[in-house]
Amino acid sequence: MNPGSIDHVLGPANDVRFAFQPLINIRTGAVVSMEALARPAEGHVTDLFREAARDRRVGELDVELAVSAVDRVTEQQSLLPLHLNVFGGTVAYEPERMRALHDKLAEVGRRAPEITLELSPPFARLEPTKLRTEVHRLRSHGYRIAVDGIGEGDVPLKLITDLRPDAVKLDPGVVRGLPDDPGSTALLESLRGLCESIGAVLIAEGVESEEQLEALRQSGVRTVQGNLLAPAARRPPTSLQITAPAAEITDAPANSVPTPAGPRVTDFLSPATMLPSDATADSVRGVLSDHPEVSGVVLVDEHNRPEYSIDRNRFLLAVTGPYGHALHAQRPAARLADEPRVVNTATTAMEALNLVSGSDQTRVHDDAVVVDEQGRCLGVVRAVHLIRGMAEFRAEQAAALNPLTRLPGSDAIQRDVDSRIASGEVFALSWLDIDGFKSVNDKAGFSAGDELIRSVGRSLTDAATSLSSVRVGHVGGDDFLLVANLDDLVTLAEMVLDPPRESGGIRVGLSLSTLVCTQSGTASYQEASRLLVPLKQQAKSLVGSSWVMSRIGSDRVDVLRGSEGTPVRTEPAFPDRDPDPPLGGPAGPNGPVHPGGPPAPNGPVPPPPGGAGGPSGPAEPYNGPRGGNL
Repeated sequence: MNPGSIDHVLGPANDVRFAFQPLINIRTGAVVSMEALARPAEGHVTDLFREAARDRRVGELDVELAVSAVDRVTEQQSLLPLHLNVFGGTVAYEPERMRALHDKLAEVGRRAPEITLELSPPFARLEPTKLRTEVHRLRSHGYRIAVDGIGEGDVPLKLITDLRPDAVKLDPGVVRGLPDDPGSTALLESLRGLCESIGAVLIAEGVESEEQLEALRQSGVRTVQGNLLAPAARRPPTSLQITAPAAEITDAPANSVPTPAGPRVTDFLSPATMLPSDATADSVRGVLSDHPEVSGVVLVDEHNRPEYSIDRNRFLLAVTGPYGHALHAQRPAARLADEPRVVNTATTAMEALNLVSGSDQTRVHDDAVVVDEQGRCLGVVRAVHLIRGMAEFRAEQAAALNPLTRLPGSDAIQRDVDSRIASGEVFALSWLDIDGFKSVNDKAGFSAGDELIRSVGRSLTDAATSLSSVRVGHVGGDDFLLVANLDDLVTLAEMVLDPPRESGGIRVGLSLSTLVCTQSGTASYQEASRLLVPLKQQAKSLVGSSWVMSRIGSDRVDVLRGSEGTPVRTEPAFPDRDPDPPLGGPAGPNGPVHPGGPPAPNGPVPPPPGGAGGPSGPAEPYNGPRGGNL
């Protein structure tokens, strides 16, 4: 537009300046992108839109500001991915205006996948079908989509699930309530779960304090934006790394569920510098020379799929050596490139680290290229971030292990149980402890007791190694927790209860109490652990290695191992619930035993896998859990 225009709506847009605020991955401290924020010479940007609204020209001003932001970024020669703010109404009802943005990107040589369009409220009066259609059209051009203002604006949650955006931005008003406001905390947890289910990145903006940052990190949020880390500035960020305080908080997220191999590569994602696959060596050299922060270049095809990977050091060594420029400058850069090391979003950090540190020692510091389900480049993961991240993860794991058995504690079991509950799984939670353990300590000494605990720990480790569904934890003293799928339950019990155990000449047994957690009956780990207490009491009342089982919502307790001199108590384990009708089946010496396979959520339990327990004798009194808190 002509700068001398006297248009009272668009004329002031020429005087708008832009500030650029980084979005930062707080696991690595890497700057992953930046948002362009309009700053008029006078007043606030909302004043411009109020004036445009009176003339029904909001969409025109909206796109004009986005185009101007691209111009400013080009002038500053920044290669960072860019977030642009656009009203949802502009996208839904004036899609033809977006052509001006497409044309501007083509003019300055920027690619649509480098642009995230942040759709801003209001949304309530928009026609959802039109918005979905136009968002799909923008995605076909390659744009990434974010929904802004969640928590304060009028953003229907159904809109988020329908659009399935690449990112969801948590409003600063919610962040301000962290960590003390229970409502803000609950909203954060709900949105985090929603984003995980639709594959979106949750971005928190407006972070002003270290307490807010810690609360976000503990909740599993990885990308943040705010003055605490980097305020908006007139120039785009030139450093791609923020050292503090983003990297100062290194505790594992309390609500995250780590995979056995650690976090996923998406936790370490950095922006990729992409050029067309037919780019010349001279154009690549120009990018690397002008941007010393760039570690490499990904050469992509017309669909943004990586074809070649260029490492900065090896490339510059080739083109700046004797005759290098004459030999390579106008030839395809692909001649000096390598095959990209590609990983997908499900790849763990350890798997990616094994890939980049493979047999080719010349490429141990190469970036790994992260792609989506269509094979399109989402960014890169730097080897140094993987190494540092996995070192921190291993340190966190080691700190959480019991020093005697090297098994994780109750926190790991809680995360696993909560994850299974959230996924609607049917599984079994068991509590295992050693009968007469105090007698071993008193008569054979603490060293014998420690060795006995280590022996049980080794059996549990072997079970977890051979049975893929099994997770075990040492919660303190002689108490252990076990989680398993129902198909593995009988085998697990046999591996743990069958071996005879002796310490210091004293023969001991184990007590195993199992609670079957059903899809509809299990509310939380805390409830399941509470219901395990009376089951353990009944298991401890039996002689020999014992096993009792029930399920949530049932009063019925089946004795699968163990014996006693008097009949099994008939009072229900859960007196506050109505008893289930008899399940049928032949009666055993310790109560009804039911043939069949592994227990179903509402069906029979298996027969005793190893018969009755040891010889009759007085049962050890129940004194509550030793050393751990359930």
